[in-house]
Amino acid sequence: MKKLLVKLSVLMILPVMLIGCSTKSGNDNEQSEKVNVMVSISPLKEFAERIGGDKIEVSTLVPENAEPHDIDFGPKDLEKLMKSQVFVYNGLGMEHWLENVEGQIDKDKVKMVDSSTGADVRVIDGKQDPHLWLSLREATVQSNNIKNALIEVDPENKDFYEENYNKFKDELDSLYNEYKDKFASKTQKYFMTSHAAFGYLCRDFGLTENSLHDIFGEGEVTAKKNAGAINYCKEKGITVIFSEGSETQKEAETIANEIGGKVEPIYSLETKVEGKSYIEAMRYNLETIYNSLK
Repeated sequence: MKKLLVKLSVLMILPVMLIGCSTKSGNDNEQSEKVNVMVSISPLKEFAERIGGDKIEVSTLVPENAEPHDIDFGPKDLEKLMKSQVFVYNGLGMEHWLENVEGQIDKDKVKMVDSSTGADVRVIDGKQDPHLWLSLREATVQSNNIKNALIEVDPENKDFYEENYNKFKDELDSLYNEYKDKFASKTQKYFMTSHAAFGYLCRDFGLTENSLHDIFGEGEVTAKKNAGAINYCKEKGITVIFSEGSETQKEAETIANEIGGKVEPIYSLETKVEGKSYIEAMRYNLETIYNSLK
């Protein structure tokens, strides 16, 4: 009888033990589980992956081939966001939909991370420039914010996150220092793009960008604007027009034809660059701009 009671007691206790070991509510995932991270745009995904490594699972709210400026945030997106433990967004107006849904997000369950916190933000015509990730210096700030958030929700892996962040920061600093010296050797430091996305990059290296569209890729390209761009290129000795995609290729070709120049691709990195890491894509951008200068 005693043996039977012992067996029954074990059978009753075992399921409780299994439940306690295998599940956690909300964000209290056990050490063996990965931290569920959602980011708003593609470059933040790589920043998070570089820091979080195999301790996190990262998904992107905006499809990696979609234009972030034009995204429409719906109920299904909110549902996906609410399943994450950490949500990293760019800030500075990039996620224009966020202010309409932020009140519906349970911040006790989802750690909200504004990656622009602490950044040296550019303001152009009263608008904040959201393209922080195109600055190697500001990418470090964004990555640091991600690192701090991961440590907050998963303090047991603090050393892991710190080490990965420092490795990534070293790569960013190395690339910055390499091109800081290279650009310093140039006397002509002007270039022309379709979309005014590269202001932070220009600030990093003492360059000047002119463009057909504003920082949000808006604005009609009129005959007057075309004429102004052509005159600017001739005045500054610009012979390469940079295009960020097929939608701006024709506009860039129009200018290039008038100045006897050529069009070359450049990456805004708002969407995933196939076959290139963030560091590789930024190196391509910097080298391509460098080679276009005199």
